[in-house]
Amino acid sequence: MGNSGTAGTAGAVGAAFTEERARTILAAATDAAGGARLLALGENAVFAVGGLVVKIGRSAELLERAGLEVLIAGWLAEHGVPAVRAAEPRARLVDGHPVTYWDQLPEPVRPAGPADLAALLRLVHALPEPPDFTLPPRDLLGGVERWLRLAGGAIDPADAAYLRGRRDGFASAAAELTPRLPRGPIHGDALPRNVQVGPDGPVLVDLETFSTDLREHDLVVMALSRDRYGPDPAAYDAFTAAYGWDVREWDGCAVLRGARETASCAWVAQHAPANPAALAEFRRRVASLRDGDPTVRWYPF
Repeated sequence: MGNSGTAGTAGAVGAAFTEERARTILAAATDAAGGARLLALGENAVFAVGGLVVKIGRSAELLERAGLEVLIAGWLAEHGVPAVRAAEPRARLVDGHPVTYWDQLPEPVRPAGPADLAALLRLVHALPEPPDFTLPPRDLLGGVERWLRLAGGAIDPADAAYLRGRRDGFASAAAELTPRLPRGPIHGDALPRNVQVGPDGPVLVDLETFSTDLREHDLVVMALSRDRYGPDPAAYDAFTAAYGWDVREWDGCAVLRGARETASCAWVAQHAPANPAALAEFRRRVASLRDGDPTVRWYPF
C-alpha cells in the first residue's frame, strides 16, 4: 500500500507541517495520492484517498503512538466495539513522519451527539485490559513540552513558562487523586467530534489517545467542553443521562479539568507559527487562565 517502505528522517528536518508538506508525504506513502481530500490538519494530517483514510503524524516521535493505535483498532474489533478499523497492520515512517492506513467509513447519516459518545464510552469502560499489548497511562500533559517547542518564538516566553508551571502543578495533583470509577481502558479524547454516525450507528474514531487510567478522564472532557466551548447545556445533560453519572460530582474533577485546559492551550500553540488565528486563540486561552476566569469562551481548533 504505497511505494515508500520505510524512509529516514532527514527530509523532515526543519520542515513546517503544512498541508503542502503533508501532501508531499502522502505522495510518497501511497500510489493513489491524486485527488486526495484533506479531512483534518492538526496533530496529524488526515486524507481520504482511494477508498482509504491515510493519517500522517506531525513528527517521527509519534511513530510508536501510531503503531499502538493500529493495535488498539484490532483489539476493539475483537471485542465488538464499533470503531474505525486499520487497513494495514503497522505504522510506516515516511520521510520522518508516521503514516497509518484506515478503512474509510461510510458517509455520516447525521452529526454525532453527546448521547452517542456516552453509549460508546460505556462499552469502552467495560473492557478488560488488552492481553497482548500494554496501554499507556493517559499522559494528558505529556505533549505540552513538544507543543511549546513547536510554537518556538511565535509565542511569548512568559506564556510558555506559565504553562510549564501549570503542567507541573496539575501533574502532581492528578497523581494524588482518588477515583470514583474503576481504572481501566479509556478513549482519552472523548468528544462527539471523535464519533461518526453511519448507517449502522455510532463509531469511535481517532484512537491515538487510548490509555488505561482514571475513567474520569473521559468524562471531564465533556464537562470542560460545556464550560469553555459554549454548547447547549442540554447537550451535556444528554451526555450524563446516557452515561449514568455526572463527573462534576467528583472531588477530583477540577484537577483533571485544569490539566486538560493546560494541555489544550499548549496544543493550540503549535499552530501559532503558521496561523495568526491560532496565535490569537492561544493568547485568549492563556489570558483566561491567568485571570482565573472560567467563563471566557474558547473556540475549537
